[in-house]
Amino acid sequence: MTAPTPPTGPHRPDVLVVGGGIGGLSTAFALTRAGLRVRVLERAEEFGEVGAGIQLAPNCTRILDDYGLLDEARSLGVLPEAMVMRDALDARELTRLDLSDLERRYGYPYLVIHRSDLHALLLRACRAAGVELCTGRKVVGYENTGAGARIRLADGRTDEAALVVAADGLHSVARREFVGDDVVSSRYVAYRAAVPIERVRGNGVAEKDVVVYVGPRCHFVQYPLRGGEMLNQVAVFASPSADASPAGAAGAAGATGDARWGGPEELDAAFEATCDTVRRGIPLMWRDRWWQMLDRDPVDTWVHGRVALLGDAAHPPLQYMAQGAIMAIEDGWVLAHHLTRTAPDRDAALAAYQAVRVEHCRRVQTTARAWGELWHLEGGERLRRNAVMRARDTYDYGFTDWVYGPTALTPDQEPAMFTPIPLGA
Repeated sequence: MTAPTPPTGPHRPDVLVVGGGIGGLSTAFALTRAGLRVRVLERAEEFGEVGAGIQLAPNCTRILDDYGLLDEARSLGVLPEAMVMRDALDARELTRLDLSDLERRYGYPYLVIHRSDLHALLLRACRAAGVELCTGRKVVGYENTGAGARIRLADGRTDEAALVVAADGLHSVARREFVGDDVVSSRYVAYRAAVPIERVRGNGVAEKDVVVYVGPRCHFVQYPLRGGEMLNQVAVFASPSADASPAGAAGAAGATGDARWGGPEELDAAFEATCDTVRRGIPLMWRDRWWQMLDRDPVDTWVHGRVALLGDAAHPPLQYMAQGAIMAIEDGWVLAHHLTRTAPDRDAALAAYQAVRVEHCRRVQTTARAWGELWHLEGGERLRRNAVMRARDTYDYGFTDWVYGPTALTPDQEPAMFTPIPLGA
């Protein structure tokens, strides 16, 4: 058996975290706070994050507060006043959440922030905490050992620790090795943009709200960033050519786009019939990159010996609930709690982590799929959906209590799910 050849210093870490995204860095910070020596292995040559805005609900800002990072996040982001859903065709308001009241209910704010600002905040926190941060480390294999787990790098070197956390994203090498399933294509594609607010002030935008316009086979999201100086936009639509390309092949192209489906000409056509505010926003979208909306079917086993899947490697969702990065942050917080509680029994901690997180994330994944279907209804179903949503009380939290409340640490703390309302009601 090959002896480990550490890619950095001579001190063996307690934990190797594979992946330096939001999930990997937040987990590394949580584990370091728990007294563990952590080494992060990032495949890119430098740490960074691709994308635009990200929404952080109270179940996430609660954890950032516990980490001592919420004030900094507030200073970098925006606390919007409301979340408003409108019909994309006629712009009529369907329903809203009063986010000031939401903060009173859950004790923590709803925050929107640039993804790169959140990533940089976590990177600074890791450096200050003493996390060992390594770039240019492409992990290509995993194996369990008698004392923990070992990773294999593309250059042939190996590294090992008592625990390996695979936070390597939707196309996780660990997921492929231990589960072997395929990504699932929703046949929808997302375009993004973050633009100076001055460019859109004449477009009828709401500068203090998160607004989502839901339409037939498409939706459009807008909200402010960086103290209101920028506006984040997300345009999502069903690609008519998606079926011509396998989900796995298309997804591998990721943020750079894939010429086989979802191109800019499809973007323009998808929003031709929408209201003025949406149509005026479409020409501002980044057109050199787009994201196929992919997820995976939920799985019950995330822990394989001393290798634990985390974040999108374990439970990649569609984006409709804005909980993907939040679930990864929750994962790390829960794992750190159980590693502290059961120390030095790491197997017990991994079992406790899996016991509570699998069911919660399964609920989010399946609800996100259902929300996507609801948002994109056509014809008479669209009209019935609109009627049901307009009948909702602004201060009814039956649909959010199960996800925005405190993150469960044990299965008995997981709250009951909401009760769906039939469109025929």
